[in-house]
Amino acid sequence: MKIIFFSAQPYDREFFQRYNDSHGFELVFHESQLNEKTVGLVGEADAVCVFVNDKVTAGVCDQLFKKGIKIIALRCAGFNNVDLEAAKNLGMHVCRVPAYSPEAVAEHALALIMTLNRKTHKAYNRVREQNFSLHGLLGFNLHGKTVGVIGTGNIGKAFCRIMLGMGCKVMAFDLVANKELEAIGVSYHPLIEVLKADIVSLHCPLNEQTRHLINDETIGMMQKGVMLINTSRGGLIDTKAAIQGLKSGQITYFGIDVYEQEEHLFFRDLSGTVIQDDQIQRLMSFPNVLITAHQAFFTDEALGQIATTTLNNVQQLIKSGNLNNRAALLV
Repeated sequence: MKIIFFSAQPYDREFFQRYNDSHGFELVFHESQLNEKTVGLVGEADAVCVFVNDKVTAGVCDQLFKKGIKIIALRCAGFNNVDLEAAKNLGMHVCRVPAYSPEAVAEHALALIMTLNRKTHKAYNRVREQNFSLHGLLGFNLHGKTVGVIGTGNIGKAFCRIMLGMGCKVMAFDLVANKELEAIGVSYHPLIEVLKADIVSLHCPLNEQTRHLINDETIGMMQKGVMLINTSRGGLIDTKAAIQGLKSGQITYFGIDVYEQEEHLFFRDLSGTVIQDDQIQRLMSFPNVLITAHQAFFTDEALGQIATTTLNNVQQLIKSGNLNNRAALLV
C-alpha cells in the first residue's frame, strides 16, 4: 500500500518514516504542492497526503480518481483547500487530523503576544550589538487586560486557559458557548463586543462565512491601539484592510503566523530572491508587525501526533472504509 505526499518538507519525511514501522506503507514524498499542474506526479497509489497550501479542486479530485486514488489524507485540521463535494461525488474518502497538540498553536499565539509587547526580538538584536539602551522597548502588563478570542475549538480553548493563567479577562465568540470554559471564567459575547478587547486572537476555521472576517468594517469596531493575532488561517484577514489599520494606528500590534497568499511564500527559502508580493513586503516594513511562517504547529509532540493520526486514518479507511474518530472523517 502506497501513500504519495505533496508539499513534503524534510521533517515530514523524518516523522512519517519514524512512525511508519507499524504500518509498513510505501511512502513517496514530493516537495511540490498538489494542484492541477502537478497532479501528474501521482502514480499508482492508494492515497495522497496533502497539507494546508495544496489545492485539491474538483479538477484535481477527478484526476486523482482516474489514477485510482481512493483516499485524500490531510495532515492538518483545516480542509478549506479541498473540494469535499467533488470528492464525495467520486466516492473518495477525505480525512484529516482534527486535533494535534492544540497547545502548540495556542502557545505560539502567546509567544507572538509577548514578543510584540515586550519587544524581545528587538532587545536580542540590540544586546548582540552591545546596545543596552531600553529606549523604545516599553511594554505593558498583560495581567488585567481583556483578551477577545474568536473561535473556541480545541486550540481556542487551550489559548483561553493560557490567557486566564496570565491574569487576563477572557471574552469569547463562537456559535456555541463552551460550558467548560464558562465554568473557569470565560464569558461569551457577540462578535462586535469581543472585537473591542485589548487583544483579539483568531482561532476559527476558514470558510465562506469567516473569509475576511477581519476587514475595514470590523477593524473599525476595534478599540484604537488593538493587538491583533492570527495563528489560524490567513484568509480570515483582509490584508489590505490590516495595512490600512496599521497606517492609521487603529492596529498598534499585529502578529501573524499565517497569511492569505502564503502558498507562494511559506515553507521555502526565498532569501536569494526578490519577493513580488507587495503586501507582505509592506507588512514587514512596519516596526510593530511580527510575522512567522506558519510554524505554530511545529513542535515535536504535534508532528508526532500528525504522523500517527494520518497513518492510522489511512490504514483504517483501507481496511474498513471508516474511522474510529468520526471527527477525522470528512467524506
